Amino acid sequence: MSDRRRRAEQRGRRGEWIAGVWLWLTGWRIVGRRVKTRIGEVDLVARRGRTVCFVEVKWRASRADLATAIDARRLQRVADAARLIAPRYARPGDDQRIDVILIAPGCRPRRITNAWQPGAM
Repeated sequence: MSDRRRRAEQRGRRGEWIAGVWLWLTGWRIVGRRVKTRIGEVDLVARRGRTVCFVEVKWRASRADLATAIDARRLQRVADAARLIAPRYARPGDDQRIDVILIAPGCRPRRITNAWQPGAM
């Protein structure tokens, strides 16, 4: 693995850790981390009450870079992966959604709640 890729991996892991702590502080329980599927990966799976949240975490070097951190293609991959792992984490009657947490140095994490709406993108 190249040094550049290794540094990106470390930043990504740190961003996921920060997002996990932030979710925990806001009442969520982390039930899965870096859940891999044949389609892609879900960074975090969190639960609060009857809601299961599949979370995509994006870390960028600056606040300005966060504006382009997530797009419909990336969200579609997360949605497809979440659909595959949902039976592991969701019980009948649970609400399910996909959130995005954007992180940059010196900024509070920004959460986009229910970021994926099928057919909306």
